[in-house]
Amino acid sequence: MRFGTAARGYSDLMAGALTPERTARRLCELSADARAAVLLDAAGAPAGFHGVTGDRSGDFAQLARTMFETVDRAHRDMPGGPPEQVEIQVDGGTVYGSRTPQWMLAVVARRAALSSLMLMDLRAVLGELEGGPPIRRSTPASEQGAPVEATEEAAAGESPVPELGVE
Repeated sequence: MRFGTAARGYSDLMAGALTPERTARRLCELSADARAAVLLDAAGAPAGFHGVTGDRSGDFAQLARTMFETVDRAHRDMPGGPPEQVEIQVDGGTVYGSRTPQWMLAVVARRAALSSLMLMDLRAVLGELEGGPPIRRSTPASEQGAPVEATEEAAAGESPVPELGVE
């Protein structure tokens, strides 16, 4: 059984191996500010959750669906259509949402979370789920090999979303 557990852990690290069931957990692992997350498919059905018990996951998914539906109604007459990302301040925290044509991902975060970083994490995880490159985590300088010259290209390579550094 230990081999099965190790093989599953290894397969999660492989490019393109992020599954819908694992996506919410991946987001919470990336961000220290994330408390709970839920992934919904395009129809609004829950595909994965993390940070809530199984009996509360349905309530969490319904709240995420309601959030996106409310945003859609509020923006239905605006040019460009409804926004892809949402931020809602609530007592004791913040709720963030991001979506693609296939997925909707919502996360409850600490009040002190930086919006730009949390929204970037949401986009990066959704990109990874949709077959994009896996999110790279930086390594401490003591673990790196030869020092890399400080250039814009080198900095873009360390970004969780490297394409943001490319023009």
